[in-house]
Parts: sequence; C-alpha cells; structure tokens
Amino acid sequence: MGSYQTIKLEIEKMIDNKLWKVGQKLPAEYELAKYFNVSRETLRAALKLLEQEGKLLVKHGVGTFVIQPLPIIPSRLEMLQSIGTMIKVAGLNEEENKEMIGEVRCSKEWADALNIEENSTVIKLERIRYADGEPVAYSINILPKELVGDAFERVDFSGSLFGFLEDKCKINIARADTELLVPLKKDKYVSRLQIDKEEETPVILMKQLHYDEKNKEVLYSFDYLRNDVFSFWIRRERK
Repeated sequence: MGSYQTIKLEIEKMIDNKLWKVGQKLPAEYELAKYFNVSRETLRAALKLLEQEGKLLVKHGVGTFVIQPLPIIPSRLEMLQSIGTMIKVAGLNEEENKEMIGEVRCSKEWADALNIEENSTVIKLERIRYADGEPVAYSINILPKELVGDAFERVDFSGSLFGFLEDKCKINIARADTELLVPLKKDKYVSRLQIDKEEETPVILMKQLHYDEKNKEVLYSFDYLRNDVFSFWIRRERK
C-alpha cells in the first residue's frame, strides 16, 4: 500500500505517458483506489495535490479531469528559495564576499520580528553576492544567538545559509513571511549594487521573517536584489 505522495507520482507518470490525456476524465475514485490498493482517503489526498498543482480539475458531482498544466514561472514568490538558488535559477555563476559576521545587540525592530528581548545578543551576517563577476545581491541576516550558539565561531561559514543552519544548528527553515519594498536611493546598500555611475541600476528589497517547522521565528533577513537580474512573479487566481 503506497502513501499519497507515491500515488500522486504514479498518476503523474500515467498522465506523462498519455495513458490519460488532456481533457480526459479519470476513472471513479473507488476504481482508482482499488487499482492502487489504497484507501479512498489516501487517493483523495493524492488527487488534491495534483489539483493544487494545476494538473487536474475536480468538478464535484461530475468527475476529475486531466488539464494542461500551467507553465513554470521562475522565482515565484510562493516558493521559498535561498538567494544562492535564485542566482543559479537565473543561469549565473555565484560568488560571495562576507562583509561582516559577528555578535551585535538586537535592535527593537529585530527583537519585535524575532520575538526576543531588545538588546539581547544576535548574530549578524552580511554578504555581497556576485554573479559572473558583478554584484547582484546584498544580504543582511539576523539570528538569535541562543538558537545558533557558537556555530559560526566553530565553522568558517560560506555557501548556503539554509544548509548551514540545517547541518550545524539543526534548524530547518520551513516557511517565511515576505515583504517586497523599493529601498530609498540614499540607502547605503543600494549603492553597493550600482554598476554604472551614469545609469541607475534598479534595486528591490526583500524583507523576510523565516520560521522553522514549529513556526518559531529563527531568521530575519534583508536582501537587496538587482531587479535587472531577479524577476519575481506571483500567480493570482480568482475564487
């Protein structure tokens, strides 16, 4: 008996192999459940995932139909990705330069976001990210010292912050609240991403509060991104 994720994959393979074509109605639930040797609850969970991904259309009282999936949109805001991953998605070769990493006192804004005491100790990590030799992102990350301990002192950090937190601190970032802003031209971090003194490079600011699987606040970040390199999309649906 398979899990609903396994059943989902099996149904996707059948669709990919044209066993069920676009516009075709799937067999009844009880037939599919019997075929896959799973409960109807398990089957419904698999069908629900495929419906959410836009691969099936469920018409209550009528049936479930295969539909043409929507095209994949790079850098969709619904997907939580690291800056490094986004750089790779853009087809660029990433480099980085650590500007600062150390302990500082927590400001009121950071404390309110991370739900910790103001003036408590936090780890502040600043990095400028390069792609194909040009600066494309400036990242500022704030982490409570009580969560990460001396991990950044023990290990020379580089690469993926998400991966580092999972491996060295056993912190798994599961989700984030994201706000997109247009930073002021006088913002000092905006100037770090300017490559042409005569023509202004557009920059957007992604402010994010990251949570672990238990919805505990673990990371507050400010990512300044060149808008000529990164494009962000969100697919809106009418309900």
